[in-house]
Amino acid sequence: MSDVQERLLDSKMTEMELARSWGPRVISKFESLIRSGDDFSLYRINPLAFARDHAISEAESIDLFLHATRSGLFEMSWDVVCPQSGMVLDSFGALRTLKTHYVCGLCDVSGETDLDDFIEVTFTVSPQLRRLPFHDPVSLSVEDFHWKARFLSEARLPGQQARFLDVLKGMVRGLTFLAPGSVTTVRAELGLGALAGINVQTQASFVLPVAGEPVTVPTRLSVRYDGQRFSASLPAVRPGPVIVEIENSATMRGSLLLINWPPEILAQSTKPVLDFDPYMSGGMLLARQTFRRLFRSERVDEREGLGIRQVTLLFTDLKGSTAMYERIGDLNAYALVREHFALLGATVQEHSGAIVKTIGDAVMAAFSRPADAVSAALHMLGEIERFNSEHGNPSIILKIGAHCGPSIAVTLNDNLDYFGQTVNVAARVQSLADAGEICISEALFSAPGVAQLLSGHRLAAFEAPLRGVEGTACVYRVMPG
Repeated sequence: MSDVQERLLDSKMTEMELARSWGPRVISKFESLIRSGDDFSLYRINPLAFARDHAISEAESIDLFLHATRSGLFEMSWDVVCPQSGMVLDSFGALRTLKTHYVCGLCDVSGETDLDDFIEVTFTVSPQLRRLPFHDPVSLSVEDFHWKARFLSEARLPGQQARFLDVLKGMVRGLTFLAPGSVTTVRAELGLGALAGINVQTQASFVLPVAGEPVTVPTRLSVRYDGQRFSASLPAVRPGPVIVEIENSATMRGSLLLINWPPEILAQSTKPVLDFDPYMSGGMLLARQTFRRLFRSERVDEREGLGIRQVTLLFTDLKGSTAMYERIGDLNAYALVREHFALLGATVQEHSGAIVKTIGDAVMAAFSRPADAVSAALHMLGEIERFNSEHGNPSIILKIGAHCGPSIAVTLNDNLDYFGQTVNVAARVQSLADAGEICISEALFSAPGVAQLLSGHRLAAFEAPLRGVEGTACVYRVMPG
């Protein structure tokens, strides 16, 4: 195990303890991980898995690693994962550099992925605190370089307990580095199907059919690698022994993973999307208040937004705010509005959301889980009722609306924001709410867990025109009392 830089750890852990109120033993569990965890356990940590394994809440675990990253104890990475192989295809250290286009040479697929769809945010201990072999991939064994550094170990075949990595390893016929300016020889025994070779760093690959009658004399196959692509000397090979000679003419080290795909996998028109343990997606992180507060400098590339498959957007506004300003004066009214902003912000954060911006007296908030938004809305009404009773009169009258759907994450006025039809619909739904009411779209009402949350409340469904939506749409009104 590598040595921990004690002075750095002590000073930063003091920072962490003062950053916020933590649950019992959270800090000690975190420090124990840094001191006693093996190298792999400190590489690409999934904060949701850490929460599960250490019996702490997901929200607290996410905050823990965000604060640790802000203090310099950890480094955050936005990892693009192939949905069909669980391979980490690319990693980005900042949101502004993230590219969602992916190419997987193993699966022979390419495409675009959304922020909440196979963009995983992970955390690795800083090399200044504790040096890991993974900080220097050239030092890794060929096995660790492939299986630990390039693949997610928990990805499983759909509906099964079998790990895809274990299945894949059973098909591997060779695993080697390719030294620059050298020839590497791999001997293997092949069955019917296909022989595929891939460099997991560059996604360069080749595939040859394995067909015909089996042979007993080894087939000699020459493969040339120039740093960008592989080219094979034969169009196909026969089942049986094979000697593969790979010449690396590049100036950089390459790698080769040789796989013998069986006919039943080749018969699939597309490889299935794997099942993954819950992880923190990029979309989930953007909808967290702690991330937005600690990492204000994070930006989406201004030339292009980043797609989000689903986000829940909640808008609030004040009813009768103009009359309130006239009744109690600008300064007093402004003070009340500021207090109400703070109250709503705390409620949004408590329900795993984030305030995107304030617009006059209104608030726009984002949530990655639809039920969290509805729970936050209900909680807001209760908090505003308490707020008003403490102030002696109903000074603040809240109207809330929410909708969920796809969106685009953008940077507007130096702020991470959302753009698209979902934003327009959410704002329109909010405008339909009256004093002390919540209006939600049918899409949000139909989302997992929402109907159950509202089962004890007075509901009224009605049809209303929504901007950008043809005709009318069903909206649900949640009424007070």
